[in-house]
Amino acid sequence: MSSLPTVIVSRRATERVAAGHPWIYRSDIVKDPGLSGGEMVRVTDQRGWFQGLAFWSSKSQISLRFLSREDRACDRGLFRERLLAARELRERLFPESDAWRLVHGEADLLPGLVVDRYGDYLVVQLLTQGTEVRKALWVDLLCELFQPKAIVERSDAKVRALEGLESRREVLYGTLPERVEYREGEVRLAVDLLGGQKTGSFLDQRENHLAAGVHARGRGLDCFSYVGGFALQLARHCSAVTAVEIGEGAAGQLSANAALNGLSNVNVVVQNAFDFLRAEAEGPNRYDTIVLDPPAFAKSKSAIDAGLRGYKEINLRAMHLMTHGGTLITSSCSFHIGEEPFAQILADAARDAGKNVQIVERRGPGRDHPVLLAARETSYLKCYVLKVFDR
Repeated sequence: MSSLPTVIVSRRATERVAAGHPWIYRSDIVKDPGLSGGEMVRVTDQRGWFQGLAFWSSKSQISLRFLSREDRACDRGLFRERLLAARELRERLFPESDAWRLVHGEADLLPGLVVDRYGDYLVVQLLTQGTEVRKALWVDLLCELFQPKAIVERSDAKVRALEGLESRREVLYGTLPERVEYREGEVRLAVDLLGGQKTGSFLDQRENHLAAGVHARGRGLDCFSYVGGFALQLARHCSAVTAVEIGEGAAGQLSANAALNGLSNVNVVVQNAFDFLRAEAEGPNRYDTIVLDPPAFAKSKSAIDAGLRGYKEINLRAMHLMTHGGTLITSSCSFHIGEEPFAQILADAARDAGKNVQIVERRGPGRDHPVLLAARETSYLKCYVLKVFDR
């Protein structure tokens, strides 16, 4: 691969490479190679010693994303090999499932590429210049290996702006119906792959949805419900479930999904979850099982303090609404708030609520969302299963 452009990096960068981290930042580039972006490049240290092969970004502060530490052909054959390895892992983990994350970027050694499977339909996110310029190759390989009915592009994540790329949603291959149906355990969910949140649903919470069903009992409350991932699992085991969702479109689809599963014990409330929890705390209703799955409250470092206050408020109010010995399933998908700060917020909420709280499970994203050991900052989702007792 000596014909590739060469990028020289600092000593600090070579230490990161030696530790297995897949990224090199712009501040560690010795000299900008003047490339347009998306190229495959050879990476060397200042002595000229080979460090690996990587995608180059001309815009992002993450200038290099490594593909290989070996001087080998990073071509269609390599990408095909890694897609097959990613598929083998998911098929072995989830032989009964028809929906999972097929490719999780760096963790599957395909940096900047995300692929989600919903039955016979695939959704791709091209998050970097390196994956963007190879769009036709990804479509070709996915058609060859999976024979999907359609491939949808959901390259609308904000991180694309850091790469100088426009937001895009479109069907790249095949014909896409208005709703695509898939299963989470015994629950059927119909979702909008082109217009819904993320890639249509929240597959990172899929195993946590199922776990919630194991713990569910009595009267249930699900806040930030979206289209029912948690609420419908609760409804299979609870006497009644109140599902709170602010978006009218998502709330309508939640009701349709409840009907799809023959569940008549789900009451959908279209309201801001903060407002609902405040008002509910003033009334007589109490719940045996509560789920909190809010959007990220801290999307940047500057938002951490406000995010922590938001998480404390909803958890404090939820604890006030718990019956003695009830179960609270609470999550945070804020990358900038780690597990220990989130755990401390839960402890502070328990103290202020006057509750004794027992940790039953510490969970994270599903096993189809692996984390690269040398890049732990790619882990973001925290999920706690708690038992809440009056003092």
